[in-house]
Amino acid sequence: MQAPYRDIDFRPAEASFEQRADGTLIVTCPSPLDPYPTRYTEFLERWAREAPDRVFIGQRDHTQPGQPWRTVTYVEALHLVHALAQMLLDRGVSVERPLAILSGNDIEQQLLMLAALHIGVPVAPVSPSYSLLATDYAKLRHVLDLVTPRLVFANDGTRFARALAAAVPADCDILVSTGDPGRPASLIADLLRTNPTEAVQVAAAHVTGDTVGKLLFTSGSTGTPKGVINTHRMLCSNLIMMRQTMRFVAETPPVLVDWLPWNHTAGGNHDFGVVMANGGSFYIDDGRPTPAGMAETLRNLREIATTIYITMPKGYEDLVPALRHEPALREMFYSRLQLIFYAGAALAKHVWDDLQELAVATIGQRLYMMTGLGSTETGPFALCASKEFHGPGIVGLPAPGVVLKLVPNAGKLEMRVKGPAITQGYWRQPELTRAAFDEEGFYRMGDALRFADPDNRLAGFLFDGRINEDFKLTTGTWVSVGALRTQLIAQFAPYLRDVVIAGHNQDFIGLLLVPHENELARHCPDGANPLTHPASLSVLAEKLAAHAAAATGSSQRAIRALVLTEPLLLDRGELTDKGSINQRAVLESRPALVEMLYAEEPPAQVIRADAFNALGHTAIEDK
Repeated sequence: MQAPYRDIDFRPAEASFEQRADGTLIVTCPSPLDPYPTRYTEFLERWAREAPDRVFIGQRDHTQPGQPWRTVTYVEALHLVHALAQMLLDRGVSVERPLAILSGNDIEQQLLMLAALHIGVPVAPVSPSYSLLATDYAKLRHVLDLVTPRLVFANDGTRFARALAAAVPADCDILVSTGDPGRPASLIADLLRTNPTEAVQVAAAHVTGDTVGKLLFTSGSTGTPKGVINTHRMLCSNLIMMRQTMRFVAETPPVLVDWLPWNHTAGGNHDFGVVMANGGSFYIDDGRPTPAGMAETLRNLREIATTIYITMPKGYEDLVPALRHEPALREMFYSRLQLIFYAGAALAKHVWDDLQELAVATIGQRLYMMTGLGSTETGPFALCASKEFHGPGIVGLPAPGVVLKLVPNAGKLEMRVKGPAITQGYWRQPELTRAAFDEEGFYRMGDALRFADPDNRLAGFLFDGRINEDFKLTTGTWVSVGALRTQLIAQFAPYLRDVVIAGHNQDFIGLLLVPHENELARHCPDGANPLTHPASLSVLAEKLAAHAAAATGSSQRAIRALVLTEPLLLDRGELTDKGSINQRAVLESRPALVEMLYAEEPPAQVIRADAFNALGHTAIEDK
């Protein structure tokens, strides 16, 4: 690990600190924010002029043998956006009756969104799971009731037919790419041939920074979707903040292979935005970090050399074994890579080390690996690590234009932010908007931060949990969920991806473990389920016993645990829009598991710290 880093131009760590008499700390970036466009599609217009034939968006054509890449250049995209913008005007889509999109990432969806943005019409990309996984369609109806769309797009009419029938009003036009939606609909291929008129440019000229661009729905801690208003000022300023921080993207147009959904801010604003703003190429990854989806991601990474790779920690955990065992994939992956960016949660130390070890073995250099912190309400780019101070969990310092306010709250520093990339509030939900901001107009993130190095504030911050996730045991002792979670993941390494901490109004702390299946599988016979096999549970019991023995008090000691055998779900609110675990939502949505943890006679699958003895046996094995 003494190898040099592959050099990239990155804004150095810088910050100004103002301590107020009441203990509040104001942190700002001394570098002013550069000028930014008024309208989001000005980025597209720039690159259609300067690099017209460069690939803008690519996606595999699954209808063709071999599934080759179908690509759209910048100049082609601009022409298609103008055509679709005229179609939207012809259909009467407006601020009062916006565009809603029900399906997942594809080229047509992005062209539609850009068309709406170009003429100042809000677009609401909705989580596809609200249509495809739901049974009562309650969330979908709630979202569409708030949006009141004039036009609804779903790429496959047949797949979305039930959702369209259940939740989309009869006065909405339906647009599809293929399939039978069960009601009158238009084909987008026909509308791509619409001839734009002067009305398109007239509408574009009236777009201002305050014009609403996107409505991004996030469930947060309430479980009820909230429409976060993304104005053009918010979108454009955020992309310039990113460019001023990750300066290298202005020198080398970024190339991404990316799966993150566009109905969330990370994929739709951050990842796609950094490509379009800097003239890069975005290849849609139809895979994802799941057992069923990882093969598609690997196939794409074998063919496209990315300059930035962005995914959740689980994606990197699943990527490491493939890189280790497939030299050709490893050569392609590291060949042009400038930055590894992880989002949603801290990257485990052993995964961090594995990625660096493989980089050195492949290219003779280490790579910078970084994350930041933000939310749908912040654009999302608000804080970011730096070259000087980066490491697992470091979220860095405020970006140019962001004012960070840290307010003492129950022994922590509560994070609040202000700046041009902060939302105006929630679409048609004024009561939620009022509650989201403090008396000085700072958005209340609900997150807590702590200094990575109290002796050197320029080292930036670490995420210190959610303010509303801490709780008291029956003894009256406070449990700091964020700090304990970090300790547990380190103590259980490499067997945990994450952990949910229970114990509110209980006598002791219990855990719901989000396991790393591949690591646990090393202790099991071939073909065995690592989530339930006694050998895996014995390993976890040993870790739990060691943790309990080393803990210094009840607020830091967990004595029972259960392995989660079903994935956490974004649409149940168990994962936030940032990809991190919503501890409270998991506990509320899985009450049977919590009941098992605290049963007087817990069932066999509950791992107990006192059940591991010197011979390495557990109560589970004994039974």
